[in-house]
Amino acid sequence: MEPLSIFNNSERQQFQVSVDGELASLEYRVYDGRLTLMHTEVPDKLSGRGIGSALAEYALSYARSNHIPVKVYCPFVQAYLKRHPEYADLVVKSD
Repeated sequence: MEPLSIFNNSERQQFQVSVDGELASLEYRVYDGRLTLMHTEVPDKLSGRGIGSALAEYALSYARSNHIPVKVYCPFVQAYLKRHPEYADLVVKSD
């Protein structure tokens, strides 16, 4: 599979990627100086290809490069973080 061209659609508040004519996304909100990751959506047709993980990595790398703390509500991203503890320092614990 060729590299994914993930982009930040700030108007829709989603990190998005189009693959084979299908759109996958990671919905977020920016609130109180935090990047809040809400929900990952990958069409069934694209499942199992690492697209959700690529979206999670992109979002967390975006937060790191922009010095933005992260709050995670998305169960997929929570599972991703368990496999990738190198991003743990970005995550704000529950209030």
